[in-house]
Amino acid sequence: MNRYRTGKRSASATTPRLNRCLALEDPRRTSDGAGGFLEAWQLLGHHWCEMRALTGRSTDQSGTSLSLQRYRITLRAHPSGSSARPRPDQRLRDGARIFRIDAVAEGDPDGRFLTCFATEETTA
Repeated sequence: MNRYRTGKRSASATTPRLNRCLALEDPRRTSDGAGGFLEAWQLLGHHWCEMRALTGRSTDQSGTSLSLQRYRITLRAHPSGSSARPRPDQRLRDGARIFRIDAVAEGDPDGRFLTCFATEETTA
């Protein structure tokens, strides 16, 4: 019996569990007719994702206590330039929960997955 590791990983150890459906939204600015603009969010599509909580902290902003929770969100990769590929100025939504995308990176060496680093803000 070989008691030493061979360095190989099982597929289940490296393949993310894409078990949450999140909506990808893009900000759209429109003129408000008075020299300013209104910001609305346009749905670009849905992605099955794996979410893992990272660090969290609380902060005060304008007299309101906020809880900031960071997440690592993994989803299937899409080519650069595709409207389905998340960008840092976009957000992911799960019902009333909003996850602001801070950064996007390749999730694996084969380019099958993307990792979004996102922050959820909630009032404490």
